[in-house]
Amino acid sequence: MAYRLLGTVSDAEDIEQDVWLRASSADLSGVRDLRAWLVTVAARRAYDVLGSARVRRETYAGPWLPEPLLTGPDASEPVLVDDSVSTAMLLVMERLSPPERVAFVLHDVFEVPFERIAEVLGTTAVAGRQLASRARRRVAAAQETPRADRPQRERVLAAFRAAYLAGDLEGLVALLHPDAVYVTDGGGRVKAARRLIIGAERVATVLVRVGQRRGLASTVTLEVGGETALALHREGTLVGVDTYDIGDDGRILALHRVLNPDKLAHVTLFSAEAVTPAAAVSSP
Repeated sequence: MAYRLLGTVSDAEDIEQDVWLRASSADLSGVRDLRAWLVTVAARRAYDVLGSARVRRETYAGPWLPEPLLTGPDASEPVLVDDSVSTAMLLVMERLSPPERVAFVLHDVFEVPFERIAEVLGTTAVAGRQLASRARRRVAAAQETPRADRPQRERVLAAFRAAYLAGDLEGLVALLHPDAVYVTDGGGRVKAARRLIIGAERVATVLVRVGQRRGLASTVTLEVGGETALALHREGTLVGVDTYDIGDDGRILALHRVLNPDKLAHVTLFSAEAVTPAAAVSSP
């Protein structure tokens, strides 16, 4: 829940620890619904952090992307997975106000009653219901384009990976939506584009040119936010994680590349030791 509200694994883990410490020292004998109690306590803490996190993002160097959250068999701990942890959805929720985001996540994802949501936000149940409704409409409007299902995603990414490996400019253009967006998050820590790159030909050209300039990297398939992603390694070091937003027409709407090393620190299962000849494929 904290990750869905904040989009940062490190902050979510801190909140998890805070809630655990509070729960371990509290008298919970009178708590009838432990899950609701835990979610409410975590939500209050996340709501406080969310305000300061948004201030930090206003001064963030270049585009901001959520930290990759490992899911599936590669994750060190089981994670509740649904559309709300995908990169595309987290970016949509970034456009919501903090109260809207809290009301939407708590009610629509975790089925928390509006009376409890009101406690977290310091408002009324009616106001909480209105916040969730407004957020729901904004999320729906941002998702008007139907997305590819999992089998289709796998096919598209296999084709994209092959074209990327070959430096096939025309092949990449064919797989990208004409208005495709390429977003790179370096956080001022590594070199990355400070602006969005828009358009299939421009995105494909940048991908090929950067690959040629920086040399070969290894790509490892992993699951991030419940969807197939690619981990990029160069000279045995994890340098990036790519996630993709794909429409049901089989074309890539957006490619999100996290390069900020601070956001990659927790992706430990894909360290240099994890990259084996069977798992790694050279790519530009």
